[in-house]
Amino acid sequence: MSAVAMNQAINKTRETMEVLRVWRLGVEQVCFVLGLPETRSRKLNRLGQYEAFPDDPDIQRRAAYVRRIAEALHTSYPTNPTMGGRWLRQTHRRLGRAPLSLILEQGEDGLEQVLAELDCTFCWELNSTRPS
Repeated sequence: MSAVAMNQAINKTRETMEVLRVWRLGVEQVCFVLGLPETRSRKLNRLGQYEAFPDDPDIQRRAAYVRRIAEALHTSYPTNPTMGGRWLRQTHRRLGRAPLSLILEQGEDGLEQVLAELDCTFCWELNSTRPS
């Protein structure tokens, strides 16, 4: 991997880990949401500082979902950065529970449901790739 590609991977990892810190997730929760193998907190702390996520398509896809959820929350609440965290933790009528609890219960499926709720273009992407 080139130095530029490695720097880009580390930056994406850093951005994802920062979002998960803002969401106040524990080590086990971060590993579950991202689909990482069981990892020590020291290893997670190095992610984004010196290391990138493993080059695993499942982990990369989940990390992209986390970043897109954070971007959608910022778009929805551009003047109040704390509102995104509040939205994630309060019960949502269409989801039937708090979005963050859905993510923590269902992993990637929960990430997809929350992202589809926040970003209609993602919902269109999901519907266009699924067979009728």
